[in-house]
Amino acid sequence: MQTSEEHQSSGGIHRLYHQPVQELQPYCLSEIQILDNNEGPSNGIQQTHLAFGTYNEQYFTLESAPVTAGYNVCDSSPSAGSISSNRSPFSPQGSQSYLSDPHHSPDNTSGSPISGSSGVDDGNELRHKLRELELSLLGPESDTTDSCNCSFRSGAHQAASIARWKMVEMIPRLDLKQVLVACAEAVSENDMPRIADLMGVLEQMVSVSGEPIQRLGAYMLEGLRARLESSGSCIYKALKCKEPTGPELLSYMHILYQICPYYKFAYMSANVVIGEAIKNEPRIHIIDFQIAQGSQWVSLIQALACRPGGPPLIRVTGVDDSDSAFARGGGLHMVGLRLSKVAESCNVPFEFHAAGMSGSEVELENLRICHGEALAVNFPYMLHHMPDESVSTQNHRDRLLRLIKSLQPKVVTLVEQESNTNTSAFLPRFVETLDYYTAMFESIDVARPRNDKQRINAEQHCVARDIVNIIACEGAERVERHELLGKWRSRFLMAGFNPYPLSSAVSVAIKDMLKEYSQNYWLQEMNGALYLGWKNRVLATSCAWV
Repeated sequence: MQTSEEHQSSGGIHRLYHQPVQELQPYCLSEIQILDNNEGPSNGIQQTHLAFGTYNEQYFTLESAPVTAGYNVCDSSPSAGSISSNRSPFSPQGSQSYLSDPHHSPDNTSGSPISGSSGVDDGNELRHKLRELELSLLGPESDTTDSCNCSFRSGAHQAASIARWKMVEMIPRLDLKQVLVACAEAVSENDMPRIADLMGVLEQMVSVSGEPIQRLGAYMLEGLRARLESSGSCIYKALKCKEPTGPELLSYMHILYQICPYYKFAYMSANVVIGEAIKNEPRIHIIDFQIAQGSQWVSLIQALACRPGGPPLIRVTGVDDSDSAFARGGGLHMVGLRLSKVAESCNVPFEFHAAGMSGSEVELENLRICHGEALAVNFPYMLHHMPDESVSTQNHRDRLLRLIKSLQPKVVTLVEQESNTNTSAFLPRFVETLDYYTAMFESIDVARPRNDKQRINAEQHCVARDIVNIIACEGAERVERHELLGKWRSRFLMAGFNPYPLSSAVSVAIKDMLKEYSQNYWLQEMNGALYLGWKNRVLATSCAWV
């Protein structure tokens, strides 16, 4: 989307994102107070100040500002190529379609559990409210342009200003989801006056330290701005789940690992399946296509050390792009050193091979396959980063699956978010993202206080970047391209795989793990796969193939 010439930088650019976390508040503009949501009704409004101005007077939360503000220039044109980073938190997803109706989604061939409707497809009601307010102040002549004289236009401009100020009274009665969808509709139609008004309303309704929908709204608003400014890819590359500077000891990603079960669901389900598949093998080769810090394999090494008859020789190939070094404070060699020490302490023969590259770059020679090894391949929240046939004629998503199948693995494990954002057009993709991440932010919310600095940092650096990428980017620049399990099943079958049956031990292990978390999480096994959900929404699925 081309950037409007009206979008200029201002002194407020980056103010919210770069200030200390303890000072984070809703967008603050100027002079008029509205309801404090900490003391009044829970309608999504915080005490702040309101000013409706032109787009160039608004503040930006992350890094969506134009590069004219003195920041590094980023070529975000479609020809700039794809993003190098593949880091995704859960990426940290079930409504099955735009209207959350699994029976009408062409991709929902998996028969996954039905998720509740998001309730955000009634933007017409919001538009009617705003139009009613406009007509009451401006009259039906407000639509007239060429026939009006200069004095009338001046009066209409003044009345329009009054209408904007009158929106202050309406804000407590507006639904934040409705306003977000209405703003996305305006962006899709390139309706700049309506965009400016709706973004002005949204600024009063969102907060990175507020309720779950307020926090999500802040990042989705940022995504809309980034789409207008063509800066989404810059944000995606700038925000990484890196080790924090200062006194904090835990990485942002590890914070999310602690407070919600999505990573543990991926690690534990894959480990149980792999452990059963290779239980009698003397030589094991594990290829992990997003090894991160390597934490997943510590427990498996320790379990295999106690195997009757002695431990096997274990070789791990860790695939991860160079940008993921930020997630562990260093390169892949640090992962190898850590796992080697664990194996040595358990008297397990161990080798580590680092493949520092994006998954789409992997070729056969990068995997160092050896004859006589039992091969297990792990895809944890990773395959959705691979560009498919809708992005590139090379179709790395299917190419990689065919490559792995040619190696005749003992088992391949897949964990992915249950969301449909790959080939969807902008507006249904926005609604699906809103529905999915509403559930995710609610699930994160129960684990930490609203003003918890570490949670805010983790959401900004590990979740917000994915949201902005989904909303703001298109083509090769959009890295976050989720598919439903039904679509993944079709891809695996076309590559020659067959489903690998999950034993009861897998679901038992996950259910035991979920006892540590909120009762709103649930697990269901259906059609050979495990579904992890929050309330009425499926968030992640786990399955295995051979």
